[in-house]
Amino acid sequence: MELLTDDIKAKIPGLYSTDGAETHTAVCKFFDPSSSWTWYVVEGTEQDDGNWVFFGLVEGFEREWGYFSLDELQGVTGSLGLGIERDLYFEPEAIAL
Repeated sequence: MELLTDDIKAKIPGLYSTDGAETHTAVCKFFDPSSSWTWYVVEGTEQDDGNWVFFGLVEGFEREWGYFSLDELQGVTGSLGLGIERDLYFEPEAIAL
């Protein structure tokens, strides 16, 4: 599955562009189909090497704001041997911790 399409890339605000905002909007959602881990992308910037670094809400062992990268997501293989997927039906939504 292509995790990051050109359409989604165009919608992601740059890193630090929403600092100080009262609400944050998740642009896309990634999830591990073999666990309860979920990543909501709020901001992101493409790096010189083509990788993307994101900031957003991560739901795993805890629910917290954090940074994660496209390379990290693409490198995950869950317990069923499945990779991370993008929620194809996710619509941007306001999120809070």
